[in-house]
Amino acid sequence: MADALILHEDPCSGNCHKIKLTAALLGIPLELRQYDISKGETRTPEFLAGVNPHGRIPVLQVGTRFLPESNAACWFLAEGSRLIPNDPFARADMLRWMFFEQYSHEPNVATLRFWMKFVGEDALTEQQRFLVPLKRAAGEEALALLDRHLQARSWMVGETISLADVVLYPYTSKCAEGGFSLDGFAAIRDWIDRIESAHGFIAME
Repeated sequence: MADALILHEDPCSGNCHKIKLTAALLGIPLELRQYDISKGETRTPEFLAGVNPHGRIPVLQVGTRFLPESNAACWFLAEGSRLIPNDPFARADMLRWMFFEQYSHEPNVATLRFWMKFVGEDALTEQQRFLVPLKRAAGEEALALLDRHLQARSWMVGETISLADVVLYPYTSKCAEGGFSLDGFAAIRDWIDRIESAHGFIAME
């Protein structure tokens, strides 16, 4: 890639780790610019005007252009690589699991991790407290579906690691920090081990 690649990120974020893991597996160098979201560093006038008017990270900077949304950034880095299947159906199936991660998995598993680890249960608002059991049930359902899928295969799609595995890995591997347990999900635990054994793997902080 001719353009310099800069990742605007918080190292505690699983969404940021997806992009770093994609790059690491493919041997693509990234420059990191780190922000502490707990201190409002992505809400400054400079960040909103120069990086992302939505005030969120990660953002992948490609030269002078900025690409928000973690899964879009992963796709940009991986297009044409071994992490995206050549077969059209397998490629669409990979996208299906990437959408599942954003709509069914991340809003529940990742949100509870953030609330429990970084906000603290005692500091939750009344509305957040109301949502905890709902998000826990939805997160358990998402993990159970993931485990059932992996019982018959080594990878989410096809015969090797793909972006579907990469984007689902970070928050699944850290789900205990949100109060979830993988004790009953042997297929997920084996899958995590396979990802962590992949050449180029980097751990999430």
